[in-house]
Amino acid sequence: MMRKPVLGSGFAAGMLLFAAPIGAQAPKGDSAKAPKPYNPPAMFAEAKPIEFTLIAPFGKLKKDRAVETEYRPASISYTADGAEVKFPVRLRTRGIWRKKNCEIPPLMMNFTNDSTKKTAFARLDRGRFTFPCRNNDDFEQYVLQEYNLYRVQRLLSPLSYDVRIARVTFIDSEKKDTLSTRWTFLSETDEAFALRHRVKLVTTQGAGPGDLDPYESAFYGVFQYFVGNSDFSIRALHNAVLVLKDLQHYPVARDFDWSGAVNARYAIPAPILKIRTVTERIMRGYCAPPEEYEKVFTLFREKKDAIYALYRDPIMAPMKPNVVNQTLKYFDDFYATINDPRRAKREIVDKCLGGSA
Repeated sequence: MMRKPVLGSGFAAGMLLFAAPIGAQAPKGDSAKAPKPYNPPAMFAEAKPIEFTLIAPFGKLKKDRAVETEYRPASISYTADGAEVKFPVRLRTRGIWRKKNCEIPPLMMNFTNDSTKKTAFARLDRGRFTFPCRNNDDFEQYVLQEYNLYRVQRLLSPLSYDVRIARVTFIDSEKKDTLSTRWTFLSETDEAFALRHRVKLVTTQGAGPGDLDPYESAFYGVFQYFVGNSDFSIRALHNAVLVLKDLQHYPVARDFDWSGAVNARYAIPAPILKIRTVTERIMRGYCAPPEEYEKVFTLFREKKDAIYALYRDPIMAPMKPNVVNQTLKYFDDFYATINDPRRAKREIVDKCLGGSA
C-alpha cells in the first residue's frame, strides 16, 4: 500500500523559531568566530557517471527493516589512474515503502573525512544511495527515471538537490558473491542541501498556504503536477522539505519514485485521491495568486526543449528508447494543459488546495 502522510495540526507563527540551525552557532563575545563556508563534496561537481564497487554484508542489510536500524561496516573501491582506491563506509537502510518491500532497501552512506581524502568521495559526509528495488531491468529503469527528474528540477529551480548517477557493482562481503552491476544514483542529504543553499531546515509540521513564498508555492505544486506526483504533504513534511530563507518559507520536492513520470508497477495512488493510476495527474499543491501560476507556466514553456533534451543526452543513454518516448509523451500532455488557458485554470489553478496538502 502507498505511504500515507499524517497531516500536522497547524503552523503557529511562533513555531518558526524552531527551524533547525545550520551548523554550530558561534559563541557571543570577542571569541566568536564565523562558521567556515560550506564546501560541497566534489562528488556532485560532475555530471558524468561514476563507477565503483560496493562491498557490504547484504545478507544482514536485507533483514534491516525496522524503523531505526544500525550502521553496517562496508567498503567502496574503484580504479583511478590504473590503481585501486579503497576506503571504508558505513551503511544503514532507510526509506518507508521501499524499506519494507525492496529486495534490499535504499541505503544511507556514512563516511569519515580521513578515509575519503584524495578520493572521488572527498568531503562527502553522508549521502542517500538509491538503487533498483528489484534486481531486474524494469526496476533499473525506474531508478534512471527518478534520477532524471532531479536533473529536470535542477534545470527549473536553483533550490534543487545535488545528485550523481553511478554504475555500481554489488558484492556480498560475507559470501564473496557478486550480486549485480546496476545503474544507481547518490543524492545529498537534507542537511547538506540546507548548508549548500544557506537556508534553514524547518522541522515543525503544519505549514499552510499562507506560510509559503507565493511563487515558490506555485512552482512546487505545478512541478509535482508536471511529474504526476501525489505522494507528498507539505503540511506533514512527507516527501517535502521546507526551508527558511530571508524570513520566507520555500517548499522543495524530493523522492519521485511514486510519480506518474516514473510509473513504477508498485506505485498505487491513495484511495482518498479518487484516481485510478499514478499517471493520472491531480493538483495537490497549495493555492497561490493566479499571476504566480502564470509565471511558472512561462518558465516551463521556456525550458521545454531543454527538459526534453535531458532525456536524449549521453547521460541518459542507459534509458530504454520506449521509456524515453513514454515519458516525453506524458510531458506532452502537461504542456497541452498549460498551453490551454481554460484547461490550465480548470485542472491546476482552480484545483489547488486551500490548506490540506
